[in-house]
Amino acid sequence: MRDRFTNVATDLLLADKKAVVVLAALGASSFTDAPSTVRSRIIDVGIREQAMIGVAGGLALEGFRPIVMSYTPFLVERPFEQIKLSLTHQGVHATLVSIGGSWDASTEGRTHQAPEDVAVMSTLPGWTIHVPGTSDEAEQALRLAHDSATSHYIRLSGDQNAASAHAQPGVITILRRGSDHGMTVLAVGPVADAVLEAVEGTDATVLYTNVPRPIDADGLRASVVGSEIVVVEPYLVGSSVPPVAAALSDRPMRIRAIGVTNPELAHYGTPRELRAAHGLDADGLRAALEHGIAQIAS
Repeated sequence: MRDRFTNVATDLLLADKKAVVVLAALGASSFTDAPSTVRSRIIDVGIREQAMIGVAGGLALEGFRPIVMSYTPFLVERPFEQIKLSLTHQGVHATLVSIGGSWDASTEGRTHQAPEDVAVMSTLPGWTIHVPGTSDEAEQALRLAHDSATSHYIRLSGDQNAASAHAQPGVITILRRGSDHGMTVLAVGPVADAVLEAVEGTDATVLYTNVPRPIDADGLRASVVGSEIVVVEPYLVGSSVPPVAAALSDRPMRIRAIGVTNPELAHYGTPRELRAAHGLDADGLRAALEHGIAQIAS
């Protein structure tokens, strides 16, 4: 996804003279081969993440369309006040693109991991949050965000599904139809393949979205079955539950979430090992979903 971001951002710089990429040291080397005609609009402020957002806000005030990229904690957590004030409060718009997901930087440790990002960004009004499941979906999200007149947060990840869901960004897609009385599982972004593997042999229905906020409320209401929906999200558990609950507020449904429950888990290893440690691989999801079914039956 990161390589695709660089290619698409370069295309946008070439096509739109108002496009500008703002970086804070990280990612600058990815643009060394960018055409000379766009290099003046690739701005590296150094290791100054607050300044990165401040510069983006100033450029937006002058009519530019900033694309800002960094690791998740350096893009969302460290300069959150500037996102709140220099962008949201000023009523100007940007596209923020994070890399690293929840555990891509597995050997760097907690400094480079921020599974809380979606929960934090959800506190700001007017932002669309994208969690693409493939590189194609990431490209689609970036192009859509750049062409819009609103602010977007795009969460890139090293985890990917084998294939893209055939839908527009944010449209609820049915990946698997179960029985009318079975459980509904809503998979967000790159967890979809693991969810599909986890529900093999069950009567669960699996829905998919790559835009958890704002949720496709109409699509969710039209697709959900049964009396329980489980939201599986590759970040802090419960981050995507409020919009789901609001969309289904008039239905007697149990809503559960499976996600990162302990961001302070002191476990080092590969991204695959961290995914398993957080219970978000197929085996962990299967156990969590079976536990939920047992609770309902008891």
